[in-house]
Amino acid sequence: MASSQDAWYLSLLGLAEYFRTSSPPMIKMCIRCLQAVFNFKPPPRVEARTHLQLGNILLTHTKNVDLAKTHLEQAWLLSQMINSFDDVKFEAASVLAELYEQQKQLAPSKHILRRAVELSQHNVYWHCRLIFQLAQVHASEKDYQLASSLLGVGVDYAHISSASYTRVLFLLSKAMLLLIDKKLQEVQPVLNQAGHLIETWTGSVYQKEYLKVFFLVLQVCHYLMAGQVKSVKPCLKQLQQSIQTIMATDEVVTGPSAGDMFLWMPKEHLYVLVYLVTVMHSMQAGYMEKAQKYTDKALIQIEKLKIVDNKPILSVFQLMLLEHIIMCRLVMGNKTQALQEITSATTLCRQHPQLLERHGPQLHTLLGLYAMSMNCMEAAEAQFSAVLATSSERELWTFANLNLAIVYLRAKREREFTALLDRINPENLPSQSHSLRAAAYYVQGLQAFFQGRYNEAKRYLRETLKMANSEDLNRLTSCSLVLLGHIFLSLGNSRESMNMVTPAMQLASKIPDVHVQLWASAILKDLYRLCGDPNRENEAFQRHLNFSQMLLKDHFQASQMQEHNLIQWTTGPFPSLPSDSPSTSGALL
Repeated sequence: MASSQDAWYLSLLGLAEYFRTSSPPMIKMCIRCLQAVFNFKPPPRVEARTHLQLGNILLTHTKNVDLAKTHLEQAWLLSQMINSFDDVKFEAASVLAELYEQQKQLAPSKHILRRAVELSQHNVYWHCRLIFQLAQVHASEKDYQLASSLLGVGVDYAHISSASYTRVLFLLSKAMLLLIDKKLQEVQPVLNQAGHLIETWTGSVYQKEYLKVFFLVLQVCHYLMAGQVKSVKPCLKQLQQSIQTIMATDEVVTGPSAGDMFLWMPKEHLYVLVYLVTVMHSMQAGYMEKAQKYTDKALIQIEKLKIVDNKPILSVFQLMLLEHIIMCRLVMGNKTQALQEITSATTLCRQHPQLLERHGPQLHTLLGLYAMSMNCMEAAEAQFSAVLATSSERELWTFANLNLAIVYLRAKREREFTALLDRINPENLPSQSHSLRAAAYYVQGLQAFFQGRYNEAKRYLRETLKMANSEDLNRLTSCSLVLLGHIFLSLGNSRESMNMVTPAMQLASKIPDVHVQLWASAILKDLYRLCGDPNRENEAFQRHLNFSQMLLKDHFQASQMQEHNLIQWTTGPFPSLPSDSPSTSGALL
């Protein structure tokens, strides 16, 4: 029979749980009951567990983070001295380390996790979970090498612990970090190993499908990062089929083994992610309307998920979708809508400052592209310079430099262009991306064209065409064809010019790329005049006039919007914008 002292604290614990689970929860009363437990000098196990409960409740239901931290520290300190007390010991370590990480105190966070990893080797679930968490802290510091090494330890530990599913999760997480770190050579063997384990999987069919989706997402990203838009198609198709299989069943992913209790992300989030990589592919391949369709679907899905549980990852997906659709709008000649969506992206970054920290360079890139489309070349130069000052990503640097080069060419600033040449030379480009190398040849061709070195320009552009055709880079193909058409027209070879401009126009209409259509229709008008075909000349003239008027109207509309001032933002807080402006309402959907 419990002593009167035991009865007191046991009653208080029961009462605290009653208040916590009431509808609505009576959190203040729950906290008072739990705090009163300490007055009765409970045994160490009860004391440690009560500290953990208080820490969790204070974190979840109040803003008193310091008091929560004190209770979690007590729970962690006391539980380390108690044997066979894993659930409290390791939960306290995990929650406390996460709290330290949120407060940017990474040293104590890592220290606690290392100690917890050391103590948890007998407990498969907690050991795996704590390794994942410690690797994530190192990854947040961009110490990808150490994070990958830890995940490698996880692979081996899961293997000897017969946690087959978690072993593949560790492998795929390691591959993901190698991709983030741009170690494209090292990632393939890890993906191959994971792929083989998934192919020979003998466990739950649903687990296999889930791991397959994670694997295929990484494969698709690997191809897209390398600018291989055509090569990625079989993987992307498989991914779209696998996600449908997962969404059609209510099975649970986690397995019977204690070590197989982990998810990369819920299937609802995976569904949005598949939309996102499909949009990325469509944008790179030059299927703008397809990108638009899937962006709309994904954004509606995100809004639905946010109502249920507004996880931070959903805002990341939302921002990445906006980044891609903004580029599509600019290609399609819709600057007004692009500006509305740039404003939506800045609003999202205002709400989540950590997003601005990670995506600031991408925002500068988008503003630079928008400024170029508006012929605001000084603002475009400032934005691309801001990208170079704030990003350390090789691909983004190369992209910014290529666009800066075009800004300098259009402004006839030879000296600045020459200073950039080494950084955009396709023969020794810092980026490993196939599409960026093809684009670098195009920029070289453009420079040679502006300088009247037509034969050299043709050589560069044919190289772009060869590379673009091999990977279905439709925009680069259409841009190269129309520029070659312009060169042949300048050389007086109207037949060859027609052979280039006609497919350029067809492809640009399919994308649709309004700027290439405008350019091509101007050349066709001249070609038909030279051929003495007034009917077709008039058709081409009318088409050119329609494109011009559409672009001018949109240009004027965008220039009148207050959001247009965003092109002046290069550092610090965003300029103030009208929060209830009709131009930004409903822009996300």
